[in-house]
Amino acid sequence: MQIKKIESIACRLPLRQPFVTSYGQLTEKAFDLIRITADDGTVGIGELVAFEQPDYIEETIFSARHVIKQQLVPMVTGTNLDHPNKVSELFSSVQGNTMAKSAVETAMWDLYAKQSGCSVLDFYPSAREQIAVGVSVGMQPTTDRLLAQVGQYAAQGYQRIKLKIKPGCDRVPLAAIRENFPDLMLMADANGAYVGQEDALLALDDLGLIMIEQPLNVRDLTGHGALQKKMRTPLCLDEDIRCVEDIATVAALGSCQAINLKIPRVGGITEAQKIVAACAKNGLTVWLGGMFESGVGRAMNLQFASQEIFQFPGDLSAADRYYFDDIVQQPAVLENGQLTVPKGLGFGVMLDENKLIKYGDMPQVLFQKK
Repeated sequence: MQIKKIESIACRLPLRQPFVTSYGQLTEKAFDLIRITADDGTVGIGELVAFEQPDYIEETIFSARHVIKQQLVPMVTGTNLDHPNKVSELFSSVQGNTMAKSAVETAMWDLYAKQSGCSVLDFYPSAREQIAVGVSVGMQPTTDRLLAQVGQYAAQGYQRIKLKIKPGCDRVPLAAIRENFPDLMLMADANGAYVGQEDALLALDDLGLIMIEQPLNVRDLTGHGALQKKMRTPLCLDEDIRCVEDIATVAALGSCQAINLKIPRVGGITEAQKIVAACAKNGLTVWLGGMFESGVGRAMNLQFASQEIFQFPGDLSAADRYYFDDIVQQPAVLENGQLTVPKGLGFGVMLDENKLIKYGDMPQVLFQKK
């Protein structure tokens, strides 16, 4: 894959409503599109999804932009890669910065598939045409408002609800959902908010939750292991999982029973596939989470989650769940509780140039062959 040009396009999409977690409130999502053009004119697109604040993980969109421009672009343009699965190895000398790596690596996957005349789906061992999906719900000011929102999602066909929680805002809303929607799969996401609050977590153990995600601090794997031994409810780890080696560690420590896998958080598709295989080997449930992606990242996620190993509905909501608009011509639409997996070349979506002008800045050229 000979590269002619690499560009970065900074974009912002306003959310339909504020999304509240234990970290804070999000009203719009900033993201960058990484556009890689090959010598033959083929274009691959990746998405940089890092947040503006270092509250989810330490990486931000600003630090990732620097690493992409100063470190990753010179690496990927300084060699002729014959396959995108070589990108992660190429980037191995750069520590961390997984979201920066993923933005470039996934663009290379899109480019390679398009040059090969196929979909990225064709590189996975199995694929379904449609997948069941869940939805993540932020904290709401009142229980009535929460129940109304959950009712709307249930009516639309979402098969699983994940509620953001924190101490003092947990049992009451969760119990209300359980009482009013007894057949709905229900889980909670704590985003590390329960450090020193073990009793509050144990008080949730009788609600029949599918799982509780990331209750303790990132990297407190022994703490999660000790907590899991006391709880019937399965624990799920998110922020803790950065590479395939982490799976062996959490399995040995008994830190969790499930993994929320986010492709950008682990550096791209190649590492994500290794993690999927490791979860299967160690008997851990694996499901795919989202990072408020635009249509580009969402299409990539849908293709990846179409593999048969993903049986638990992930956070892969329809485009209109979060946004008024999107920057692709084919935004994901929920039908009968399922999303259709894009089948076209590469990630199976095309940018809407008019929307890109509306929501994006002028492209910044990071590399251009002379």
